[in-house]
Amino acid sequence: MAVDESDFEAPILALEKKIDELSGFGEDQKQQSEIQKLQTKLEKLRREIYANLTPWQTVLVARNQNRPYTLDYIRYLFKEFVELHGDRGFSDDPAIVGGFALFRDRPVMVIGHQKGRDTKEKIYRNFGMARPEGYRKALRLMRMAEKFHRAVITFIDTPGAYPGLGAEERGQAEAIAHNLREMAGLRVPILCVVAGEGGSGGALGLGVGDRINMLEHSIYSVISPEGCAAILWRDDAKKREAAVSLRLTAKELMDLGVLDEIVPEVAGGAHASPAESASLLGAVLERQLSELEKMDVDELLDARHLKFRRMGRFEESVG
Repeated sequence: MAVDESDFEAPILALEKKIDELSGFGEDQKQQSEIQKLQTKLEKLRREIYANLTPWQTVLVARNQNRPYTLDYIRYLFKEFVELHGDRGFSDDPAIVGGFALFRDRPVMVIGHQKGRDTKEKIYRNFGMARPEGYRKALRLMRMAEKFHRAVITFIDTPGAYPGLGAEERGQAEAIAHNLREMAGLRVPILCVVAGEGGSGGALGLGVGDRINMLEHSIYSVISPEGCAAILWRDDAKKREAAVSLRLTAKELMDLGVLDEIVPEVAGGAHASPAESASLLGAVLERQLSELEKMDVDELLDARHLKFRRMGRFEESVG
């Protein structure tokens, strides 16, 4: 009988519920002592469970709706954010947000996919699946950043680009491809962060940069496990096997040379403490930006091009 991997957080949730129940019955010393013991146990349990996630469990964590999204990171890490709208061609796409901001007193352009938490917001944000006008908006903002000599920071968190008929009619593939080409030659530093789901071309449309970072429990893949299972086996039940085969976890992608750095998350995942997780990410981004600012433009572009040319190389042994 197959093991159900989807309820791995059940012990954590049960312990959290017990702590909440005890917290509602006064504040005597004995009770506080018991709560402290349970919190210590909870912290240990979170560390143990999250240190041994399977690829499918990592997918579930990356999709957790309490996980911080782009606007959360903007609130925690950036100041004076001014959101900019529209692609100046068709419309504004709420699935991608972006604008000028200050990051650790540096003027930057921040852009990212934005999902929703409740039903109304999910529909408004199209579940983080951008249409071509979203990618064209992102490109417009990146060109503005280049014009004003501001670094670009992108947050990637999407199941993939929206595959609807209207999106295809308006040039979805062309819009993403255009972003890949333009980002490769953008004459300012680009930092990319896979913060949740990095799905297919929808992720790559914001994913060409000088530093590719990935949060510890995020995923990054050419296709979702469900999509892979449907194509290869025509069986949704094979999604767990697909998650293993896709090698979509941060550690595996680091081994493959796709990433520059894995950003650690707090015990229990970024959703357990969004502010603390954002702080860990902020330290990484500040260090990387300081490194890139020391490079002249030609050196920056040469290193970026070389970085992506190296990806995908492999050696095949016979025997």
